[in-house]
Amino acid sequence: MDATTISLCLSLFDWAKYKTKKGAVKMHTLLDYDGHLPAYVNITDGKTTDNKGAHDIPLLKGSVIVADRFYNDFALLNVWDSSGVYFVIRHKNNMKFKTIKELELPKNRHQHVLKDEIIQLTGNKTKEKYPRKLRRVALWDDKNKQTIEIITNQMSWTANTITELYKARWEVEIFFRDIKQQLHIKSFIGTTQNAVMIQIWTALITILILKALKTQAKHPWYLSNLVAFIRLNLFVKVNLHKWLDNPFQKKQPPPNQYIQGVLF
Repeated sequence: MDATTISLCLSLFDWAKYKTKKGAVKMHTLLDYDGHLPAYVNITDGKTTDNKGAHDIPLLKGSVIVADRFYNDFALLNVWDSSGVYFVIRHKNNMKFKTIKELELPKNRHQHVLKDEIIQLTGNKTKEKYPRKLRRVALWDDKNKQTIEIITNQMSWTANTITELYKARWEVEIFFRDIKQQLHIKSFIGTTQNAVMIQIWTALITILILKALKTQAKHPWYLSNLVAFIRLNLFVKVNLHKWLDNPFQKKQPPPNQYIQGVLF
């Protein structure tokens, strides 16, 4: 789960007030782990924080939510936990807690796993909002040379599983990049709120169709190439599935239906 801000020009989109001289809307997205496609999208004004936008996203019991530190809303996490929803979330550096039990790290753990422990929140407000115990896993991010600290209410999974789940969170960033760059929702045709919403929802429907076609095709398409080729052939009459499987196949010349005769 994550959210992305779509910037708008306030002088043209006066209904989308965000900052003093900027306008924006925010797209709160729940991305499915298996297909890396949106399962639910909540579009709000730009001022709505990530955790507030998450309150309106329905979740099934047994779901696992992976999110960044912007979702460190312990009232929200308490609601999720009470609903049977698991979460794997990066916690903020200023989170106050005490260690209840330090768990032994197995020999077969990933080398980047640094710590695995059971904790209790100690902040005056946070311990009221979330009175139950949490699990805290720390891992080393070698790429950015920093320690990432994760909290979860899942007590039985291995630390390896928890860290791998958090790494998969990057897929939502790739999705935001694709929908902004490939389907151009950074620039809008209309300026009314309805026009902007129509363009965003149309882009979401389009990317679902494109990724479905990409999955079905035998040719190893990159999404950027697929979008470019479809854009070029938009008004060309072709068998779509055959073309997706073999886009570079040469067309056979039409059969010669005329018989040459001799004129006397």
